[in-house]
Amino acid sequence: MAVDVILGLQWGDEGKGKIVDYLAEKYDIVARFQGGPNAGHTLKFDGQKFVLHTVPSGIFRQDLINVIGNGVVIDPITLEKEIAKLDEAKVNYQDRLLVSRKAHLILPTHRYIDAASEASKGKEKIGSTLKGIGPTYMDKTGRNGIRVGDILDKDFSIKYEKLKAKHLGLVRLYPEIEFDLEAEEAKWFASLETLKALPMIDGEYYINQAIKEGKTILAEGAQGSMLDIDFGTYPFVTSSNTVTAGVCNGLGIAPSKIGEVIGITKAYCTRVGSGPFPTELTDATGDFLRKEGAEFGATTGRPRRCGWIDLPQLKYTIMLNGVTQLVITKIDILNNFENISVGTHYEYNGQRTEQLPYDISTVSMVPVYQEHKGWLSSLDHVSEYEELPEAAKNYVQTLETSLEVPITMISTGPERKKLIIKEKAKVEVLG
Repeated sequence: MAVDVILGLQWGDEGKGKIVDYLAEKYDIVARFQGGPNAGHTLKFDGQKFVLHTVPSGIFRQDLINVIGNGVVIDPITLEKEIAKLDEAKVNYQDRLLVSRKAHLILPTHRYIDAASEASKGKEKIGSTLKGIGPTYMDKTGRNGIRVGDILDKDFSIKYEKLKAKHLGLVRLYPEIEFDLEAEEAKWFASLETLKALPMIDGEYYINQAIKEGKTILAEGAQGSMLDIDFGTYPFVTSSNTVTAGVCNGLGIAPSKIGEVIGITKAYCTRVGSGPFPTELTDATGDFLRKEGAEFGATTGRPRRCGWIDLPQLKYTIMLNGVTQLVITKIDILNNFENISVGTHYEYNGQRTEQLPYDISTVSMVPVYQEHKGWLSSLDHVSEYEELPEAAKNYVQTLETSLEVPITMISTGPERKKLIIKEKAKVEVLG
């Protein structure tokens, strides 16, 4: 069996959690392969709302195994809070939530460094979520990080104190900030007991054995492809590989084991934090789009920057990821727009192009738009593609034709049931 992949094609917040939750019943295992608690996957069903930061989005499907892969960085405090929410909801996760021993741990001092470093940058801040993600990945590549398996080591306290001392030396390079390290450490060490209670696995062996046994596996990405450390809008990116290639490193599987790649995009575009955003709307239309979409970060609460959909950007991430199916989310947010714009090209250096420039973070780019009529009607009761207003169908068809990938699902609301299956045959082959 191959491993199917689901990931975001923009700057994150595309609605991946809902789609993973919907598709999860087709799979035996859902596995997170990268990122950390900077992710915020929101799920709504049965009148309840859940936001997951570390736990895979398949946890609410009974009997489904959920794996936190080695490519994920884990803050035990955040994980403890998530598990407390699962306990409140009476979710039976004890034998279904597995953690790779090779996943790295976020220490309190990682968050301390993150906050001090970001505060020192002033107007040049990159928009970090201050969760300690970047410093943790730096220690991982610097070969002195602490991994989940280390917490059971008899020399764990020595490793911890050695890394803490290094971090405190780094913190002294920055202006002083408020950070109650003693209190954060107390919470961190207490939260390790929750982590220790979860089954720990050698993730690469576990996943590959599952493939051999014919188990169906869905790899769940966090953040978005435009935040990839190599191919995103550097330096305004995250610290991991958010594209399909990250699945191989993040779970320990060969490229030949990748199956379907399901790319998620909003019907418009958003971004949290600093960095280039070619189709951003900084006017009243952008404010209206933010209000209609309730665009505030699930993890940070920060207002998201909003703009029209950007086809060159999507073509770029579709290429990088090898996307085989597209899912359009939040199309209902465009219900009250008389006219909708689609970015088709960029103009910069006196040329018109569909390619993103190397220096996208510094170059001046002007998007070229194509106008579409809005449908000015609710999609609340639409359950089949044929029932969509003609203008909405035209909009979807324009995206599908331009992006040259079949759109198989269209989300018309945050709830689990508000999902149109446009290409039933292609969705049915999943899992």
